[in-house]
Amino acid sequence: MAFTGFPPSALTFYEELAANNTRAWWQANKARHERDVKAPMTALLADLDEFGPFNVFRPFNDVRFAKNKAPYKLNIGAVGETEGGAIDYVQLSAEGLMAGSGYYSMASDQLERFRCAVDDDRLGAQVEALVRDLAKSGLTIGAIDELKTAPRGYAKVHPRIALLRRKGLIAYRQWPVAKWLHTKAAASRVRDLWLSVRPLDEWLDAHVGPSTLPPPDFAR
Repeated sequence: MAFTGFPPSALTFYEELAANNTRAWWQANKARHERDVKAPMTALLADLDEFGPFNVFRPFNDVRFAKNKAPYKLNIGAVGETEGGAIDYVQLSAEGLMAGSGYYSMASDQLERFRCAVDDDRLGAQVEALVRDLAKSGLTIGAIDELKTAPRGYAKVHPRIALLRRKGLIAYRQWPVAKWLHTKAAASRVRDLWLSVRPLDEWLDAHVGPSTLPPPDFAR
């Protein structure tokens, strides 16, 4: 199946799911999800296969450890990983399309390497300039979270304190619903965004890289 855009019915699906987030509604409309949401997302990822392989996130929320959480996600998202460890992400919801790239969440060993690099005058100036240029181009700079103050061992008046406080570093854009979303131009927008963030990804891959820590133990 060639990617020709996300149909309007994909957005309608999520609008209706928001108002009927129950297992009964999902089961009755599962075929719509497969046809109108998952199939075009799969086609989009095939069109972007030079960035793959991709993993498509499951549509179910993990409600085991949270109260009053809706059972189904109001979006479909997919993620791919560069050879160096940076993540490419794309997501469709009733609000439109979102794509981003970088290190959304850093493990403790990654944070240590990231902060050391940001603290370095030469390397820190490099990433600061990359972030500034991406922000000027209209991208949003984000992370999973950030500290309210300076991390231990760093001055609160550090010239790059805004970067040091971050627990990750990504650049992304949220596009509202528009006519191009229903055409193959959506693939070009995602591709162009990922390519525009590649210089930042390459800096992160070179100076942070994947975590070498063992996977967290969630045994209870």
